[in-house]
Amino acid sequence: MSIFDVFAKLEAEKAQKAAPAASPVEWLVVGLGNPGDKYAMTRHNAGFRALDAYCAKTGQKIDRLKFKALTGEGTFGGARVLFLKPQTFMNLSGEAVREAAAFYKIPPARIVVLFDDISLDVGRLRVRPKGSAGGQNGVKSIIAQLGTDQFPRVKIGVGAKPHPDYDLADWVLSRLTPDEEKQFVPALARAAEAAEDVVRNGAAHAAQYFNGKSE
Repeated sequence: MSIFDVFAKLEAEKAQKAAPAASPVEWLVVGLGNPGDKYAMTRHNAGFRALDAYCAKTGQKIDRLKFKALTGEGTFGGARVLFLKPQTFMNLSGEAVREAAAFYKIPPARIVVLFDDISLDVGRLRVRPKGSAGGQNGVKSIIAQLGTDQFPRVKIGVGAKPHPDYDLADWVLSRLTPDEEKQFVPALARAAEAAEDVVRNGAAHAAQYFNGKSE
């Protein structure tokens, strides 16, 4: 190693020590869905797709496997957050959320969950500060694992079943029609914006600006 290499190494070490430590994670931002190409474009993957839309826009990465989820740290709504895409399949989503929340000591009030809602028309959003699962199994799992329903959520409308006798699982695992997709894609970007507003200003503020709106 030459004298120049030695000086370069010393300067690099000095710069590393002087660099400010990364801020601790303050929030979890969770998108719900099922892993695998088979499910990628289904109604049930609205949460995954909302985070993917945010990543495509900002360059954020959610690609580190941790807590039974794909994760990525970033700044979101002025806070340091951990983005989370559980890889357990929908019905066990709460396991990933519980593990991450316990590790970073994040209270439920700072866990924002994005997911599909069949009670809303395609492209409609609804922000809530808390509430029941409403039949959404991923949310049901999170409530069971955290022991509370007191966490904010951003619901993304995927449309109701076409007929009362239509199997619910078949419906949420179906793909949107081309016309529905045109309404859905802008809603995914807005859902991420709504989640960011929850982090920055609270669920009540986000609800005022995003609830019921569509392109």
